[in-house]
Amino acid sequence: MKCSNWEKMKNAFVATIPVMAGYIVLGIGFGMVLRTRDYGVLWALAMSVFIYAGSMQYVAIDLLTGGVSLITAALTTLAVNARHLFYSISMIDKYRNQKKKPFLIFGLTDETYSLVCSDAAEKSKDSSSYYFLVTLFDYLYWITGSVIGSLLGSLLPFRTEGIDFALTALFLTVFVEQWLTSKNHLAAIIGVVSSVICLLIFGSDHFLIPAMLLITLLLTLMRNKEGITNE
Repeated sequence: MKCSNWEKMKNAFVATIPVMAGYIVLGIGFGMVLRTRDYGVLWALAMSVFIYAGSMQYVAIDLLTGGVSLITAALTTLAVNARHLFYSISMIDKYRNQKKKPFLIFGLTDETYSLVCSDAAEKSKDSSSYYFLVTLFDYLYWITGSVIGSLLGSLLPFRTEGIDFALTALFLTVFVEQWLTSKNHLAAIIGVVSSVICLLIFGSDHFLIPAMLLITLLLTLMRNKEGITNE
């Protein structure tokens, strides 16, 4: 029995409530910080609509106000978002025949990735609609939060120190949610242990890319081993 459009939207919305809570707060923080640098609501709206990269948008504020070159901006963007290159590979099969694939690729953030890879996505009666609606809702949450933050920043005096910690808090929320809803915690353990090891070896400024490479290698080996075992 197929789900009605209302039921599909309801299921996707319920799944994205934790992300909504984080994206609205984080988006408001971004809008406020951007406003303190004299960039108004149109800038907040345009950056969230066309860039849609939470951590990178925070970094972009300093790039805008620092007058850096295009090459520096491009390399910084690549470094900050390098993790997307690794986890997006696992979505090739899921998104291969999707009609809305360009938007799904554009909207694949860390939090959206965690939802489309969850048990709820696998159990969904219409995975294509689930992927699209989850991606769309998350996208709209971020845009809404950014605009609200910019408007509040123009009306209320507000100190922005420490507000970017909301991004870390959101990652922790998503991680805990995945841990509680998943029966197999091996991938999560690999991610945490690999990150800690690389942090100790390379330091806080350079551990991200080595950690992603190590995680990708270990998960690939684990997947290959499971494939051999199943055969």
